[in-house]
Amino acid sequence: MTELHELSALEQAAAVRAGEVAPVELVRHYLARIERLNERYGAFVTVTGERAIAQAEAMTGRPGRPTPLSGVPTAIKDLTPTAGVRTTYGSRAFADHVPDRDAHVVTLLRRAGMISLGKTNTPEFGLCCYTDNDLAGPARNPWDRARTAGGSSGGAAAAVALGLAPVAHGSDGGGSIRIPASSCGLFGLKTSRGRISAGPDGTDVSGLSVQGPLARTVRDAAAMLDLMAVPMPGDPHWAPPLPDGETFLGHAGREPGRLRIGRYAEPAAPGVDVDPACVEAWEHASRVLEGLGHEVEDIPAPFDPEVFAFFVTVWGVQSLAHGVDADAEEKLRPVTRAWREYGRPIDGAGFAAAVGGMQRAARASIEATARYDAVLTPTLAALPQPVEFFDEKDTEPLDNLRRQRAFTVFTGVYNMTGQPVANLPLHRTGDGLPVGVSLVGRPAGEAALLALCAQVEAAAPWHRHRPPEW
Repeated sequence: MTELHELSALEQAAAVRAGEVAPVELVRHYLARIERLNERYGAFVTVTGERAIAQAEAMTGRPGRPTPLSGVPTAIKDLTPTAGVRTTYGSRAFADHVPDRDAHVVTLLRRAGMISLGKTNTPEFGLCCYTDNDLAGPARNPWDRARTAGGSSGGAAAAVALGLAPVAHGSDGGGSIRIPASSCGLFGLKTSRGRISAGPDGTDVSGLSVQGPLARTVRDAAAMLDLMAVPMPGDPHWAPPLPDGETFLGHAGREPGRLRIGRYAEPAAPGVDVDPACVEAWEHASRVLEGLGHEVEDIPAPFDPEVFAFFVTVWGVQSLAHGVDADAEEKLRPVTRAWREYGRPIDGAGFAAAVGGMQRAARASIEATARYDAVLTPTLAALPQPVEFFDEKDTEPLDNLRRQRAFTVFTGVYNMTGQPVANLPLHRTGDGLPVGVSLVGRPAGEAALLALCAQVEAAAPWHRHRPPEW
């Protein structure tokens, strides 16, 4: 007999609409799984069981106008404000912080009938490519709990991969959706700059950070994107909306046509070796794409090594965005303090030069790949590492940052360009560890990218692969 968490998010919503299952049944099912597994894997920082049950019960018998995901549980990353619910940003300095209003994306998901089960684990201020903090500890990989789930949306990825939520909200400023999606064997979508509002309180002067879904299927991710991608007044960036009557879920059911796809696996950053398993995953994805009739050809990496210095400068300055009282700085973790110490001396001229450098590099990359419908890369240059590999008590901050570079060498550059990028969990190592690849779409091209990803998923389904404690 199929258990509820084995259904896709869209299948769960269909069961709710048909009266076969009530939203409160779904919520209680997932809360029971969270109770059983969360302590072992660190997926959630805060569980809002009573609120979720109350929302689900309020929907029973009063469904209103249903959306494709009405009645379906989800979870919100703990970097995103939630009114009346603790939002810690993964930091002891904000351990008791309770916002007085929701982020727009939280409001949109609730109005669409999705039910949040709580806040998912994240590294402090989302600064790291692994998920660990002093409040909830590490988010562990469902395929091998000795390894990291990745970051910074590691809690969200662990939750979906374990069946603690069918889909989850994430954010991505340097790979933070794609890294954990690859590590945990999920489909994860970094959306285009301006596709999802960061308002009313979110700020990102560099344009690096975006939000997006983590899911087990392309269609589930597309359906969640439809609910989140609503332009809001005052947003500093706007991605062109779809034509009236079209949806991202609809595009996930369309044939993409025969496409031209560029590919590269040589990182622009010097001194970074790509793990053979990541190259093998990239080669496997290339064969799948060719088998579908697409033209796949090698291209050079469209970035120069200097882009990484620009990124580091901007990342250091943005680490200061969370105002922390002087007496609370000591509560921050060593790597967080290192980023903030690096960012403080950078003056306006240095920051402006770095942002300008990123924009020039983005233009050059988009121009260099303009003749391709998509670009294929490894998602990571290394496999998920043991949790202790990033232990901030045992490593110097600068060594820790060097260790992180292998994870972000293929990801952060596309936060600079603002293009949509999807992680596809097409490959596994001999011992079953997921290894993802990335497809980069054209600017604001989520619709076409989702059509291609859905075609790949149909040819090489991945959602049947489930971790040991599924």
